[in-house]
Parts: sequence; structure tokens; C-alpha cells
Amino acid sequence: MIHFQGVSKIYDTKSKALDNVTFKIDDHEFISFVGKSGAGKSTVVKMLIGEEAPTRGRVILNNIDVAKLPRTQLPLLRRKIGVIFQDYRLLPHKTVFENVAFALEVNGRTEREIREFVPQAIELVGLKEHAARFPHELSGGEKQRAAIARALIHHPDVLIADEPTGNLDAINTWEVIKLLVKINELGTTVILATHDKDVINTLGKRVVTLDNGRVIRDEADGKYIIA
Repeated sequence: MIHFQGVSKIYDTKSKALDNVTFKIDDHEFISFVGKSGAGKSTVVKMLIGEEAPTRGRVILNNIDVAKLPRTQLPLLRRKIGVIFQDYRLLPHKTVFENVAFALEVNGRTEREIREFVPQAIELVGLKEHAARFPHELSGGEKQRAAIARALIHHPDVLIADEPTGNLDAINTWEVIKLLVKINELGTTVILATHDKDVINTLGKRVVTLDNGRVIRDEADGKYIIA
């Protein structure tokens, strides 16, 4: 379970990224955070992975206070959280297979584990036939699916998708969203940060709406209603 308890993030006296934000996310839930640019979505993501610490309040992940975790233990926490971004962040001179494998290599996993786990992740996202291709040979949707495979390689408890369809056309957007739903149905908690109201309104999942750093709506079967 994830629990934000009265979380505020203040960068200076004129900039409050989050303002007394409280919510819970249950295991295996699919939840979307929506809001205009600057509403606080990215700050929520950064706090979950320990990139930012609250000015006030607590961020709890599986009974761990993320801000109090020693920096040496942050990598262990982050292995439980997969993150994908709008810009894919693939290594341009590595193939799809090598990009996904690299996430295991940097953590000292064996060649046997790499040969076993990487093909499974690539097949899950539908890129089995593209494993030997480089990022410049892929469409935007294929790049994002490769990024999802890399995020899933550690079998995380939580997958965070931060504006994952921002660079995609409508067809590729829905391919990625359907994949996120599938991953959620397989048991992974999915947190989607987006400003795409069509995606939110079609998903019919829980929606938390942020505005100027505050939670203004939290609906179990929500719609994206402009504040």
C-alpha cells in the first residue's frame, strides 16, 4: 500500500508544488493522477521514488517512510518501482534486448538470468520480433513498449507511467494504455500521470485530480473534469 499523509512540498515562499496532499493506493490498484501542467503530478512521482522529500508529511510505501530511508537503500526500494517516461529514455546504441538487459546488468544479475528474464519481458510487451532492433528503428509506440519491458524486468510491485503517451498518436496511445491495463490485471499496481482526458474518461478507473498542488477530486470511477 502507498499512503501520502498530509504531504506538502515547498520550494520557496512563492512555490508550493504540493499542499497538504493525502491519499491511499491499495495493492493491485490502477489509479490515474490528472491535472494541468504544474498541478503537482510529477512531484508525486518524484516523491514515490525518493527523488524529492516532503517539506511536511510522510510518504509511506509498504510500511517504509521513503524520506527516512538511507540513500544506500534507495536502489533496493526503486527495484520495486518501475517507471516509464514520456521521452522513453532508451539507450540509442543498444538494441531492445540490450536496453532491457542493461537494467539487470547494472544490478549484477547473471547471464543465465538475463537470457531467461529479458525475452519474457519483451514478449509480454509484444516486441518479440523487434528484440534486435535499435531505438531509431522503432515507432514511438514500440519505443514506449520497450521502455515498459525495461521497467518490468525487476518484477516491480508498482509501475509508474509519467505522461507515457505524450509523444504518441492516437493508435499508439491506446496500444500503450491497453498494455498498462494488462499489466495491472496481472497483479501490478499501476499509477498513471497524464493530462489526456480522453484516456481517463475511457479507462473508467479511479482518478485523483490535482490543481495547484491540492487534491480537489478523488473518484473511484472518475472522469477528467477541468477544474
